[in-house]
Amino acid sequence: QVQLVESGGGLVQAGGSLRLSCAASGRTFSSSGMGWFRQAPGKEREFVAAISWYGGYTDYADSVQGRFTISRDNAKNTVYLQMNSLKPEDTAVYYCAFARDTIATSHPNDYDYWGQGTQVTVSS
Repeated sequence: QVQLVESGGGLVQAGGSLRLSCAASGRTFSSSGMGWFRQAPGKEREFVAAISWYGGYTDYADSVQGRFTISRDNAKNTVYLQMNSLKPEDTAVYYCAFARDTIATSHPNDYDYWGQGTQVTVSS
């Protein structure tokens, strides 16, 4: 069993920045890929970013490429999402997820555990 706890969400003006954190416990964090997904009101959950177990491979949704950066600290069992140049369309609940494998993937079905989510609201 894995527990994931996100933090760092909040209200920010367009153009601002936020840094999300996701602390993991319960299993070997360093051997699994990690991902961030988001879900806006009335929309399906969508992929945001993913990182491989050692951090050497990352993947991003086209909508956040160049603005968001995913990273991880295996010593702290934590994955981060640095979000810059935020836009109102980035408003959503952001979820971190623990992958079944060591690789990074954009497919929700490849993740076994999910956090409760943290709200990010970007005002125009």
